[in-house]
Amino acid sequence: MDSQERDCAATTADRGVVGAVECAAAGDLLRALASPTRIAIVMLLRERPQCVHEIVGALEVSQPLVSQHLRVLKDAGVVRGHRTGREIVYELVDHHLAHIVTDALAHAMEVSDGTVAE
Repeated sequence: MDSQERDCAATTADRGVVGAVECAAAGDLLRALASPTRIAIVMLLRERPQCVHEIVGALEVSQPLVSQHLRVLKDAGVVRGHRTGREIVYELVDHHLAHIVTDALAHAMEVSDGTVAE
């Protein structure tokens, strides 16, 4: 266990909330979301399930790049895909994941406009 894991485990164990395993899982999730393109993908999928070419068109990035980001999100359990004919339609696994992203965006906008979040 590295020092960050010990800090998280010690802090949360005192309150009986979560342990090192949960902290590590949360860290993995946050790392998967730690990309502007992946944040944009989550925001798009928050609206409705979409196939890769729709995401490519909305973000104006290459199809291979979108596919690579979708793989990271899928591996992290953020999105899932199901085949419809020749296309794979992606959707959020759980919509509360979108709340993590929208909360982070709201915080970033508060900080950038000079107001302080309380």
